[in-house]
This record gives sequence, structure tokens and C-alpha cells, in this order.
Amino acid sequence: MLDRYSRQTLFAPIGKAGQERLREATVTVIGCGALGTVLANNLCRAGIGHLIIADRDYIELNNLQRQILFDEEDVTQHLPKAIVAADKLRRINSEIEIKALVEDINVDGIESLVRETDLVIDATDNFETRYLLNDACIKYQRPWIYSGVIASYGVSMNILPGETACLRCAFPEIPQPGTTPTCDTAGVLNGIVGAIAGLTSTEALKILLHNEKISRDIVWMDLWENTFERIELPRQPDCPACGQHQYTFLDSMDGVKSASLCGRNAVQVRATIRKEQTKLDFADLAARLQSIGTVNYNQFLLRFTIDQYDMTVFPDARAIIKGTDDEQVARSVYARYIGM
Repeated sequence: MLDRYSRQTLFAPIGKAGQERLREATVTVIGCGALGTVLANNLCRAGIGHLIIADRDYIELNNLQRQILFDEEDVTQHLPKAIVAADKLRRINSEIEIKALVEDINVDGIESLVRETDLVIDATDNFETRYLLNDACIKYQRPWIYSGVIASYGVSMNILPGETACLRCAFPEIPQPGTTPTCDTAGVLNGIVGAIAGLTSTEALKILLHNEKISRDIVWMDLWENTFERIELPRQPDCPACGQHQYTFLDSMDGVKSASLCGRNAVQVRATIRKEQTKLDFADLAARLQSIGTVNYNQFLLRFTIDQYDMTVFPDARAIIKGTDDEQVARSVYARYIGM
């Protein structure tokens, strides 16, 4: 172990004792796209002993421009991102434990996920999950890092419950649909992914080591405009989440049943499996669909193509429907071919 991490343990603020603490730590990365792949790669190589990677999506060709754990062969195999990322990382570092979750992180499972980790890192592409994560981490006193990139700029913010401002201190209300840019409308450069991931993964080490150099500001950078800002954000006593402990997003059991996916011309539809059924029977579903469209499946997902729609269905009954960005249309297509 010491040989593998020798260049890291030579860095005085970490040292051998710090490396041992990292080996005992559990970090959860939610999202395995651009930021998630670079973050997971950095943490794996740094020797985080227990790494959990959660992502709802599968690999597509346009991912390869910035999502460093995937290659062209992964695209042709139509595999989930979390599964492929975990496999690649195990080949990089066989000494650590890596758990892949092919799941949409929602109100049903986020509390148990947060409880079993020392640090959560946001690498998602939507604010609904971020506000839900903020509630859960404050409730269970778990530190988390908010991070995001779009176009040529990115942001990173450490959230230490009880010590720093939380997400709702900074942004009291969740942005309304259509009010923030997405990778579909603004694109994203791979350079800003590396910059924000490097910053965020280093802050992760500081948090796990309880180092006094932990940033308590929100950091914003734009690589194209050559700008870098640190903004001090004080805690807000009247914050609904960390001030009043009203977990609005966590307590909402309804959830969003569909969500348009960034830059994909696709919508995710989420349905509920009956309690007595643990997962979809892909063989049975394929048999029902093969007479009306093109179907293929493996243990991780089923793909069904009909007309202009390409549906990817997961064992938990969740589906990504490509060919529309209209949530109502997507839910109608899901109900017609899969059933609600």
C-alpha cells in the first residue's frame, strides 16, 4: 500500500496516518457522467477504501468527449455507466471496495445511502436530486459537496452540516424549469470538468482528514473567461433546511415521475414495482414486445425500439425514452408499451 501511495504520503498534510484514514473511509459519488467519472477516478487512485457509485443512466457516444472511464466498446455494449465505471476502477485499484448502484437516487432510497457513507459528492445533472441530498445530509449530519459544470464554467461548494451554509442557504428556492442553462443548450468543455473535479476531489480528502484548510466558500471558475471567484456564504438562521430542520424535499413522498434529461432529447420515466416483485422479468417483457418492435436485453437493461422512440428499461421499472423531450409524451409511450 505504501508503495502505491508513496507520492501522496510524502505530502505532509496527508502522510502515512492520513492515508490509513482514507483507506477506512466511505465516499458516495452520485452521478457517473462527466464530473462523476473524473471524481471516482481521482478518489479510487487516492486510496479511498470504500467507494459507492450511483447512476441511473447508460453510456452513449456523446459521453466520450468528457466522461473518462468509458470507451467506444462500452457504447456498443449498451451497459449502465455505474457498472462499467466500477469495473474499470477495480482494474485500476484492486485494493479498495467499489459498489455500483444502477439507480435513480430519489426519496425512496436516499436516506439509507447517506447513512452508510462518510461523505457524499454531488455529480448529478439536476437540482431536484441536489435539494433532496441537502435535506438527507443535514438530517443525518453527513458532509457533502455540491459541484456542477456547464459550458466553460463550474462550481464547487463544501456543505458541512452545522458549520457551513447549506444549499438552501445559498439558493433558497429550487430553480424553475427552463431558467438555468443545460448541456443541451450551452454545451460543456471537458477542461472545466477536470478543473472542478480536481478541486472537489481535493476538498473531499481535506474533509475526510478533518483538515483545517477545508474551504468554507462557494468557488466559481470560468476557464474560457479566465475568471475565478471565492464567495463567502454565511449560514442563514432562518434557512428551512439547516436552520429550521424542515426537510421539504425529503418529506415529499410523491416524487417526480418523469424528468427531461440534459442534452439527450430523452425523458426518464419512473414507475413503482409491486412489493412482491423485486425486479422486472426482462425475458417476459421482451417476449411481449418483440412482435411490435426491436428488442434486446442483458441482465442490466432492456432496449426496445419502435417508431422514433428508443426505450431503455431498467430492472427497477425505470425507463429512459429517447426521441422526445416532452414528459407527457414519454409517459404516454411508457404506459402504452410497458404499462404504469
